[in-house]
Amino acid sequence: MIPHVLPTYNRAPLAFERGEGSWAVTADGTRYLDLGAGIAVNVLGHANPDLVAALTEQAGRIWHVSNLYQIPEQERLADLLVEHTFADTVFFTNSGTEAAELAIKMVRKHWDHAGDPERIEIVTFGGAFHGRSTGAIAAAGSEKMTKGFGPLMPGFRTLPFGDHAALEAAVTDRTAAIMVEPVQGEGGIRVLPDACLKGLRDLCDRTGALLVLDEVQCGMGRTGRLFAHEHAGIAPDIMMVAKGIGGGFPLGAVLATEAAAAGMVAGTHGSTYGGNPLACAVGARVMQIVADPAFLAEVNRKAALFRQRLEGLVAGHPDIFESVRGQGLMLGLKCRMAPVDLVRAAYDQHLLTVPAADDTLRLLPPLNITDAEIAEAVARLDRAAASLAA
Repeated sequence: MIPHVLPTYNRAPLAFERGEGSWAVTADGTRYLDLGAGIAVNVLGHANPDLVAALTEQAGRIWHVSNLYQIPEQERLADLLVEHTFADTVFFTNSGTEAAELAIKMVRKHWDHAGDPERIEIVTFGGAFHGRSTGAIAAAGSEKMTKGFGPLMPGFRTLPFGDHAALEAAVTDRTAAIMVEPVQGEGGIRVLPDACLKGLRDLCDRTGALLVLDEVQCGMGRTGRLFAHEHAGIAPDIMMVAKGIGGGFPLGAVLATEAAAAGMVAGTHGSTYGGNPLACAVGARVMQIVADPAFLAEVNRKAALFRQRLEGLVAGHPDIFESVRGQGLMLGLKCRMAPVDLVRAAYDQHLLTVPAADDTLRLLPPLNITDAEIAEAVARLDRAAASLAA
């Protein structure tokens, strides 16, 4: 008999009753050090007092109002995002997948509005993950996600990650957009070098294609800058954001320049819950905290400390680990075995981690993890690795 909850996840036999900062706590009081943070969602940890206060204050006022009306909380968060980014305008969603769907629509509408409705092809890259909706799986193109869900949305060309020759051959003045993650998360914490990101921007400028960045997982301070593309000194035309922006509350957004969004007029897109007052009140508080240069400086300091300790871990277990990869507090351990084995071994050490492709173990802690918690996390990883080597 099928479970009442549709079994689309292989769930661990763990349930958490509450959370405190970097710790998730089971009903019997067992504390797990959380290096997954809901897969880069809980950027300020569990039950962060500032976010709890923002949520409860707003909950006592108004929860939901239709987008048929003005929503001051939504406008406030949009103002913060425009102030701190390249964007001129923002549309709020409830998730990264919804943001991907709108980004695809926005690209297509942009060229239709420009009088070129046949310019629809979007170039994407192997190993990408943009969500699990029909448009998002077509964009990523992997058989694992698309098998059995055809016919797929047309108009995507997926290229091998890092293949410059294929990229130059594929992108022409008929290409509608290039869509890419500055750091692939599900793909195995694969960082797109700054030179490559600059090259993509230059290629888009030469051909007129739009540059669409998926910063759902790598954005919101995760890499040590508010958004990962800032390391390369470039700006996209469209950007997808989610996960960390809500600090654990469902929230996503599409940010765009005025030119890229020119075709998105009244009636071209909508959302019942997108930009609701509760989500936006929390998102505004997250932005106020994470966009602070002093906070981001601490992320970079902790990232350097964490990486240094992980390099020592790799050196101590050469049969288990191959290397450390990533940027900021979006880190990965390239493994010499299936990462799920390490995930399970870490459970025995009361440590939560996340597997990824390319035999990579993802480490995505809250951005306000303490130095002591970093040391404890590496000690637990060390014990987990030792248990597998025994």
